[in-house]
Amino acid sequence: MKAAVYYNYGPPEVVTIKDIEKPILKNNELLIKVVAGTVNRTDSGFRSAEYFISRFWTGVFKPKSNVLGNEFAGTVEEIGQNVTTFKKGDKVFGYNDKTCGGHGEYLTIAENDAVTFLPNNLNLYEAAAITEGAHYALNNIKAAEVKSGQQILVYGATGAIGSAAVQLLKHFGAKVTAVCNTKNVALVKSLGADTVIDYQTQDFTKTETRFDFIFDAVGKSSFGQCKPLLTKKGIYISTELGKNGENIFFALFTPIFGGKKLLFPIPTINKSDVVFLKDLVEKGEYKPVIDSYYKLDQIVEAYKYVETGQKTGNVVLKIVE
Repeated sequence: MKAAVYYNYGPPEVVTIKDIEKPILKNNELLIKVVAGTVNRTDSGFRSAEYFISRFWTGVFKPKSNVLGNEFAGTVEEIGQNVTTFKKGDKVFGYNDKTCGGHGEYLTIAENDAVTFLPNNLNLYEAAAITEGAHYALNNIKAAEVKSGQQILVYGATGAIGSAAVQLLKHFGAKVTAVCNTKNVALVKSLGADTVIDYQTQDFTKTETRFDFIFDAVGKSSFGQCKPLLTKKGIYISTELGKNGENIFFALFTPIFGGKKLLFPIPTINKSDVVFLKDLVEKGEYKPVIDSYYKLDQIVEAYKYVETGQKTGNVVLKIVE
């Protein structure tokens, strides 16, 4: 099969297109013929290993799995003899950050892992982008224990995580203030944001609103900068470690004092999360934002674009045209 492979950590150029063996199907697994995946911050982080801690999942000295791609959508090619939920030909989508594989023509995933049937209102290319940003957003929303009616600020509301967060927060009944650039104000309003702050013309820290939860979906703010905007027991979460890893330090100590605090939850995803997102998609309450499409042999260019930090939503990788 054809796949984008890497054997060493580094820049986008470490990834090349090669013919490799299909993954071997286990009794509890599905063999999926991948139609589309995405190129995202998670893939970029695993590939570059810029944060050394990521190597504890991917391999300390070199990658354990040579094909990245945590998001995927495709059709079930074969099923293991113990599989009961799926059958050959089913259209499915999901998330696999254990062994990845979405940047190749085939991958395997256990029946009970984060995989489910395609929503009835999206195609495979759109569905490939459902899970990565949304599961990070969902984890952080759960960690902050968001309640209906709370005031929430989403900084970086146009990335894969931020655009999903705005929609998910509205599902949970929050009042959302979203921060984005000028060109995406209309988009963010269409996602359901109650208030939009254009950071190119306004300073979001000057707002008079006080927030129960500030979620920095791009990791470009700081706890110190946002603390004055929090309510007395407000919560700040960022998707990045912060300057000199300060967010880990604050996450250890700020909850002790019972006031404004920073949390740094470790993201997880399971089948129930994917089914939940599928249901929201079918209800019209969540739809992944698509920035652009790349072919498999354009994956280096896709990585370079993702790493500019300028994408709006998701970058989809077409494995099958």
